[in-house]
Amino acid sequence: MTHTDAPDHPGGNPDLIPLRAVPATPRHPLDPLTADEISRAREILVEAGLLGETVRVPMLLPDEPDKSELATWTAGSPFDRRVDATLLDTATGDVVEAIVSVTAGRVVSQRRHDTTAAPYGQPQYLFEEYERAAEIVKASPEWRAAMTRRGLADRRDLAFCSPLAPGFVGRENEVGRRVIRSLTFLRDSEDDIAWAHPVEGLIVHVDLIENRVIGIEDEGDVPVPSGSGKYTPDAVGPARESLRPIEIAQPDGPSFSVQGSLVGWEDWSMRVDFNAREGLVLHDIRFAGRSVLSRASIPEMVVPYGDTSPTRFWISYFDAGEYLLGKNANHLELGCDCLGVIRYFDGHVADDHGHPVRIPNVVCMHEEDYGVLWKHTEPGPVGGQVRRSRRLVVSYFSTIGNYDYGFFWYFYLDGSIQVEAKATGIVFVGAGVPGSTNPHAPEIAPGVFAPVHQHLFSARLDVAVDGEDNRLVEVDAARIPMGEQNPFGNAFSWTETPLRTEREAQREADSSVARVWEVRSASRVNRLGKPTAYHLLPEPTALLMADPASTVAARAAFATKHLWATAFDRDERWPAGRYPNAHQGGGGLPAYTADDRSIDGEDIVLWHTFGLTHIPRPEDWPVMPVDYAGFWLKPYGFMDVNPAMDVPESSQAHAERTADGGCGQGDACTCGH
Repeated sequence: MTHTDAPDHPGGNPDLIPLRAVPATPRHPLDPLTADEISRAREILVEAGLLGETVRVPMLLPDEPDKSELATWTAGSPFDRRVDATLLDTATGDVVEAIVSVTAGRVVSQRRHDTTAAPYGQPQYLFEEYERAAEIVKASPEWRAAMTRRGLADRRDLAFCSPLAPGFVGRENEVGRRVIRSLTFLRDSEDDIAWAHPVEGLIVHVDLIENRVIGIEDEGDVPVPSGSGKYTPDAVGPARESLRPIEIAQPDGPSFSVQGSLVGWEDWSMRVDFNAREGLVLHDIRFAGRSVLSRASIPEMVVPYGDTSPTRFWISYFDAGEYLLGKNANHLELGCDCLGVIRYFDGHVADDHGHPVRIPNVVCMHEEDYGVLWKHTEPGPVGGQVRRSRRLVVSYFSTIGNYDYGFFWYFYLDGSIQVEAKATGIVFVGAGVPGSTNPHAPEIAPGVFAPVHQHLFSARLDVAVDGEDNRLVEVDAARIPMGEQNPFGNAFSWTETPLRTEREAQREADSSVARVWEVRSASRVNRLGKPTAYHLLPEPTALLMADPASTVAARAAFATKHLWATAFDRDERWPAGRYPNAHQGGGGLPAYTADDRSIDGEDIVLWHTFGLTHIPRPEDWPVMPVDYAGFWLKPYGFMDVNPAMDVPESSQAHAERTADGGCGQGDACTCGH
């Protein structure tokens, strides 16, 4: 059944559009959840007595089929569609996890999660809790008195009380409770950018079950910065007129095909999925019909701050596990987020009450020119040969508070995959004395100080290089000392270190030896008799800067290594565990790898940490230009020859030259100009 009267969403993601009627029928077990399935799951939970008046749905995800189910399924045959729902009783704090079979119309299983016992852990925040927290804070005599003491009583109505996850600091009045912290920012008007005006040192602690303030900190009297944080055209002024248009046209249409969730592009095929926590998920990624990845996503990220002030020492946001990246995803717009001939995919998530909500155009797919693919000029009749590269781009954006994150998957004609996270938005700031020095936060505007912090992402790569039986090897370039083996001093080689168990596979990148990690097929070889393989190429990334003894290091243990590898388990999905919110630590990858299982010739999953360490600069204000982080997956002996030799010449290869000797094609030039 389709929910046709969902109320307007009370808060959170403004791009969530209440569903009116979006009919859809899944045709494959890995298709995204439909609106009808979410509605039906809600009905089943109500009928089972699990979704009463005070119960909310912090997280609702597809319960994906086992690999054994997928292996025996044939097109056109029936399949069981299941939903994994987390239920929170807002009156008591009780949490129930339920698996619902939409197909069978019943609750398959349920279990209680005890939030009051170590290692604790709370479900993701509800959108309604953000507004409720602000109401509680603004109504509290403690906050009102603090604002009055600071001479800000007349600005209380325009104050923005930002709701923030509390981390885990071991405070007796917080452990095991559903707590949120609130920092205060001021607006000069309704359309002002509140982030520019922090009220430094004012922190309110709220219990969301008891609906009351349980503590307040009000220290210091640093003036509120008065400078503008606006970046919209009305504030910036007329746009420059010097940029000439760039037109992207595909007169014959795009080269990709789409059938439901199945995408085909040149030698690539994959299934595009979307859920409330991970956002974009890609299934069954194949090149030339051969498997490369069973499943790929970025299921977690942590943003730890390096400031010791009371206002920020506890900040370490888990934007997927605490806030839900997918539920906060953007409605993308043609010409703004994506250029060219675009294919959009809608996404469906559950709101706080379990009703289906559509996020239109949540995933963008298009093709991009990417410069020279290969080129060589040979004397004689062969002459110059050049081919242009192209890539398929599959992406989405999510806004979590002040930051915006883009997640881009690029697929290339030569069999390579690039993953890129783009961080933009507004840097998180506090206030200080103008001109002063803070060792943890540079001043980026008068009186505006931005703490040092990191954005550390975890990619979950269920590798399947020519099948599920894979091996993992660490490959380093190796110097050879001058001597009998290196008489001229020029020689170097490489070393291969098999990583056979989960503990052996907890590794750090090392650019000084060009370290890569090679995933090999355990059963298939190329024409040279070597295992077919893919390389994971890390890009330089600092690991978690927090001290190993800190609580954030315990909670974000995944970010203490660049690489983890685990034996596949369908229930092991979350690098920091199912509930990183207010969790004591040790969840996720430390627990998954505790038994040190074999990964030699097994069905294995790689978890790769990548990201940014950000020392903010004045150029990041008032809105931050995109910063990039990512990694590559490249075939290594997966094919016998360059698979892109048959790419045709560019249709613009013989364009007429301009008066200055150029060909007039700019980056599209294939003649060397």
